[in-house]
Amino acid sequence: MIDKFIDSPEAAVSDIHDGATVLISGFGGAGMPTELIHALIDQGARELTVVSNNAGNRETGLAALIKAGRVRKVICSFPKASHSWVFDDLYRRGGIELECVPQGTIAERLRAAGAGLGGFFTPTAYGTELAQGKETRIIDGRGHVFETPLHGDFALVKADQGDRWGNLTYHKSARNFGPIMCMAAKTTIVQVRAKAGLGELPPEAIVTPGIFVKRVTEVANAAFSS
Repeated sequence: MIDKFIDSPEAAVSDIHDGATVLISGFGGAGMPTELIHALIDQGARELTVVSNNAGNRETGLAALIKAGRVRKVICSFPKASHSWVFDDLYRRGGIELECVPQGTIAERLRAAGAGLGGFFTPTAYGTELAQGKETRIIDGRGHVFETPLHGDFALVKADQGDRWGNLTYHKSARNFGPIMCMAAKTTIVQVRAKAGLGELPPEAIVTPGIFVKRVTEVANAAFSS
């Protein structure tokens, strides 16, 4: 019988290794898998490359992981905000690497990884510092930059409900990068607010099919931001 539920966040992240590339869902606080991230801090993996929309908020979740000294590099779209002081301070001191990627480009790079594509050309960032060192091409008279897929060893994702096969639904704007990160990672680990019985989730409501999910853990008291 297929049952992808794991007893705890700690058990779910136990095999994340040093040097792994970890995709972390969330748009600010919406959809951030905070309990999985804090379990990863306790687990102790280091030298991580983290792919996320931003570089953490205040001193919880991703910001806490960065503050603990576990992240070597951040690949994100919005590294600086009024509440991202942990990353900002560390970056200014040369303690962490940054690859800044436009938001649409980071989403498409993740989608390309999940779809098995070799890359794509986009006009975004053409002629800017973000295009330095990358292949460029003029297509229909417009400059384009070649972008490569963004694969993850692991993805940490927050969803609303999940069944034992790993089928997932999301809560409003907490959905954000979760579905494409599930597709782009070798091992997808998901925390859900509630466990659904097999067949209880309406098929048309399922956003991420279980084929893309390896492990699910229930965190019933996690608050959802929208």
